[in-house]
Amino acid sequence: MRMKMSEAKLISGADLSQKLLSELEVRVKDLAARGIVPKLTVILAGEDPASKSYVRSKAKMCKQLGLASEIIRLDAAVTQGELLTIIHRLNSDDSVHGVLVQLPLPKGISEDIILNSIDPAKDVDGFHPANVGQLSIGAPTFVPCTPKGVMYMLDAINCDLAGKHAVVVGRSNIVGKPVAQLLLAKHATVTICHSRTRDLPSVCKTADVLVAAVGRPKMITAEYVKPGAVVIDVGINRVDGAIVGDVDFDSVKNAAEWLTPVPGGVGKMTVAMLMSNTIESAERKNKA
Repeated sequence: MRMKMSEAKLISGADLSQKLLSELEVRVKDLAARGIVPKLTVILAGEDPASKSYVRSKAKMCKQLGLASEIIRLDAAVTQGELLTIIHRLNSDDSVHGVLVQLPLPKGISEDIILNSIDPAKDVDGFHPANVGQLSIGAPTFVPCTPKGVMYMLDAINCDLAGKHAVVVGRSNIVGKPVAQLLLAKHATVTICHSRTRDLPSVCKTADVLVAAVGRPKMITAEYVKPGAVVIDVGINRVDGAIVGDVDFDSVKNAAEWLTPVPGGVGKMTVAMLMSNTIESAERKNKA
């Protein structure tokens, strides 16, 4: 095993998201030349501060790219039936290319029922079972935004995944499972770890690529990291007013070869990939 002598090189989500946005601007202009403006509609129910912040960032990026955006703000007392009525209306609105329901939803509303009611052709979050199924058979339609961003970052550093061992810590439907599918599609050997994995540090230490998506601040330390590994930190945790990842950056930077920062890493890519999926939806609808 080779020795790790220098600090990790950073994979900057800020820089890569700007590169992606430049690529997307060309596609938006091509659509505009044909009189087509991609439109994203976001439904925000309740007053969760983090959700409101996320929705603002999405609207800001839409404006930056020249996409049309609409935010439907609903009181926390909204009923499931009222929410379904709105989604059905958006499904039938030809001017809307992407429909996103900001999570979490107010108590008493089933996330599964709501997300499953979105037209799969407008499901730019990639959460509908039809899109999940397409991803699982290697023929994805809409890939969830965070996993899609992770893969873009790995591609940006020319990480050849074929034959590599990738370990994903976390098995959520939003990140863990889809990113594992995407890594597998690139011919990596994939291990998914979770709260019941025995001797987690030892398993992680075998990884050429380690993706931390467990939602526990600074859980992944140098003890978990193989020297020279690529470490992707998906975590966004608020601790004493600061944003920290699932990776203990100061510890891991001396073990990994490549490392994503938090903030300024995967989070930046997530919103950019939402724009990408919305544009892709508009292109598909108009056979671009």
